[in-house]
Amino acid sequence: MKLYGLKNGVNPRRVRIFLAEKRISIPIEEFDMESAGHKTPAFLARNPLGTLPVLELDDGTLIAESVAICRYFEEMVPEPPLFGRSALERAQVEMWNRRMELELLLPVIDVFVHTHPFWIGKRRQIAEWGAVRRDQVVERLRWLDGELEGRDFIGIDRYNVADITAQVALLTARGALKLAIPDDRPHLARWWANVSSRPTARA
Repeated sequence: MKLYGLKNGVNPRRVRIFLAEKRISIPIEEFDMESAGHKTPAFLARNPLGTLPVLELDDGTLIAESVAICRYFEEMVPEPPLFGRSALERAQVEMWNRRMELELLLPVIDVFVHTHPFWIGKRRQIAEWGAVRRDQVVERLRWLDGELEGRDFIGIDRYNVADITAQVALLTARGALKLAIPDDRPHLARWWANVSSRPTARA
């Protein structure tokens, strides 16, 4: 079994944090954005879309997409449950993880792709769209701050995959985009201090 990842990639980091929370250790082959090893014919034979992460099982079966990989390991190693324990919790985690993807992670990625110098000449950049998405990120941080009032985690009362998704989104926003949590977002700041201090946050 081997996981193909991207050292600073958002979605590969989601899987690495998930595995660390599960205390699962598997070989990881890391690519980097500059060399673009995941765009070579050899890797495209594994995943024609050229996206990461990709999990290769011992029998050669390939699983792409971060949530699909996380769900596989949730079934293989149920504890601690990161998708919820009961039917209700699983539905709540699914809802909140999807919200974190659509409302926070994807806008953050769009800002990165459309405004960061790294992507000049690599992707078509539309600065106006990047600016629109940046405003959306700021607004969604306000919304998430309200949702976290009186809560330690997103959706349910334990750390879960929705927290991981929001965590990597904010990590990218703070690092690559210099989008800090505003001072008037105390609940979000408290949540961030909590999740970013977990040992697995460095995975």
